This record gives sequence, structure tokens and C-alpha cells, in this order.
Amino acid sequence: PCQERSVRLRRWYELMMENKEELARIITAENGKPLKEAQGEIVYSASFLEWFAEEARRIYGDVIPASVKDRRVLVLKQPVGVAAIITPWNFPSAMITRKVGAALAAGCTVVVKPAEDTPLSALALGELANQAGIPAGVYNVVPCSRQQTAAVGEVLCTDPLVSKISFTGSTATGKILLKHAAGTVKRVSMELGGHAPFIVFDSANVDRAVAGALASKYRNSGQTCVCTNRFLVQKGIHDEFVEKFAKAIEKELHVGNGFDAKTTQGPLINEKAVEKVEKHIKDAVSQGASIVTGGKRHSMGKNFFEPTLLSNVTTKMLCTQEETFGPLAPVIKFETEAEAVAIANAANVGLAGYFYSQDPAQIWRVAEQLEVGMVGVNEGIISSVECPFGGVKESGLGREGSKYGIDEYLEIKYVCLGGL
Repeated sequence: PCQERSVRLRRWYELMMENKEELARIITAENGKPLKEAQGEIVYSASFLEWFAEEARRIYGDVIPASVKDRRVLVLKQPVGVAAIITPWNFPSAMITRKVGAALAAGCTVVVKPAEDTPLSALALGELANQAGIPAGVYNVVPCSRQQTAAVGEVLCTDPLVSKISFTGSTATGKILLKHAAGTVKRVSMELGGHAPFIVFDSANVDRAVAGALASKYRNSGQTCVCTNRFLVQKGIHDEFVEKFAKAIEKELHVGNGFDAKTTQGPLINEKAVEKVEKHIKDAVSQGASIVTGGKRHSMGKNFFEPTLLSNVTTKMLCTQEETFGPLAPVIKFETEAEAVAIANAANVGLAGYFYSQDPAQIWRVAEQLEVGMVGVNEGIISSVECPFGGVKESGLGREGSKYGIDEYLEIKYVCLGGL
């Protein structure tokens, strides 16, 4: 019953908050993010269980006025069934609860396949789910090796017992899973890659824009799907922004061990990630870009990279054509609003976008014109449990969190009662 689902989800939330320090330490040990960020993730992660505990009791149907006297027309909402949940390593707790909280609130059971780099966070959540009284078989975890990931993903997407697939990860992998799921026409929601633009117009408060840029770009060392990937700065304030941004990077960001209290930038997830950052920098510099600060691996170790800022960047460079997923901020100078919007919308993905302006008319125009699922206006951090998370174009299907998130795990059934 919905009330029981609500109570148990709420207890799961409470247990997460009681164990938040230990859960955060697991995240830092698994993917290296600074402990303060890991602690923030746990609070954010737990908030989805709290939110959907409340939403479980608000799965309302409808009574529709019938066009015929002897009929009554009803709409019921019912759980889709078994949901397969496939999650990434960069938010190994929050990406699970954002999906599982909605699924369990709707009355579904779940099979979670965590990223091969971060299985312990998923298993820790399972232990707390057991303690919260969630019945055995409702929250299931299937860890697997990197070698088995593709095969396990295919089974989850093709098994007829699975009714729903929810995936967060790269666009390339999402397309493969969509093809697998098509065979049995499963319900699918996808939160895929981003290529977020961050536009700073001449009217912007530059200091606020710099603070937002720092938060948006360098959280988790640039390894989030809504991280800014392209900075577009209008000609009139370009030089001031670049100068202040570079000073903020050098003053406020500290590379180090995630368990060190002063660390703001942990390691990248693996050496392949570091090599991609190096490739993007080398390509940009070869085409005329300038390194303002950073630009190389850090002395901490092979997976650590200096927070990097590039200027004199063009749209022909790799770093502006594909997602870096690392601590690299490339700045493109532009002249007109139309030019900035055109560059921002040229990508085939559209997850998040940000812009800074103090012109009310411009704010409305650009917010409506940006081809993304989420827009931050004078804000660099926009994720919130109450708000719908998701993208457009090749950034995905469906929404997570908010009052809309539970709909991804519900089927609508129309019931016609005749002969009355």
C-alpha cells in the first residue's frame, strides 16, 4: 500500500542521514571526489528518498465526465513492473536514489547495475534499505566487472521480465541500450551526455559570473553531466572575465587527496579520462588557443590534473565540439546575442545551459531560445530534488526528480464502466 511504501522510504532516508559520514567516505574512496562534495552528494541523494516518500501518497488518477449517460470513465495509475536501473560512477549514490526513490514510490521493484568503478555505494544503500524494512527482492544490486558490463546491460534491456530501463551515462552507450530495449518495447528513460554552454553577456555582474563559472565547471573536477563545457563571453567584458576567472582558479582551487580537508579537486576517474583532457588541450593549442592557467598533469599523481583555463578558443577546436568531462574551461569570445545562442545550440545534445545577464528582456529571450532541458540564469548550480532533471535532443528522454519523476514508473490505464 502507498502509505507503507511512504513509511519505508522515509525510514531509508533517515538511515542515510544517520550514516552520511560513512556513506560519504565510501564515495571518496571509490571515485576520489573531495569529502566535502561527497557529503553534499549524500544529503542530495537522501533527499530523493524523502521527496518520493511524500509523492508515494499522491499518485492520483482521474474521473472523466462521460459522453454517454450509462458510462463512467476512470483513469488509474499503476506501477510499470520491474525497473532496471543502470547508473554512472560520478554520482554513485544520487543517481541511484533519484531513480529508485521514484520507482519504489510507484510500487515497482528494481534491479540496480552500478558502474563497475563504484559498486560499494550501491551495496551500502542496499544494506540500509534492508535496515529500513524494504522487503527482500525489492531493491536488488548486480555489481559486475568492466568486461561483463556490456553483456549484463544487454540482458537487463532484453529480458521480457524487465518492464522499464532507466540509464544515466554517455550518449553512445544510451543509444546501444535503446536498441536493445526496442526488441521488447520497454519503457525507457535516459539521462545522457551534455555539452553545457555558459554565456556571459556584457550586462552581467562579472564577479557573480566568475563565482558561478567556478562552481559549474570544477565541481567533481569537471566530471558531472551538467558541468559547463564551453564558456562564451561577450567582447565587452571578455578580458575582465578571463582575468578574474584565472585568479579565482589559482586562489580557490586546490588539487589533492579527497580525504584532505583543503582539497577541492580530486583525481579524475582513470588515466583514460586524463588523456582526453590532454588531447583537448593539445588540439586547442595547436590551433591557436592560449593556456591562461594550468594545462598539465599535477604532481599529486597520474590521475590528477591541474584546473585549466584556455582563451582564444574557436568553435573548430575539439574541446568545443565534444564533452571533455574534466577540469578544462575553454573561453570563446563573441559579439552578439544571436551569435552566442547559435553557437550554444549548434550541439546535438542539450542537457543544461547557463547564462549571466542583468537585462530582463534578454533573460526571457535567451532562456526560451536555448535548446536544453535545464537553464541556469545567473546561477551555476541548479540541481534540486523539487525540479525536473533531464535534457533534450541527444541528451535523453524523460525527467527525474520533481513531481514529474514518478510518472516515468507508472502506466496510465483507462477504465470504462458501462451498463450503469
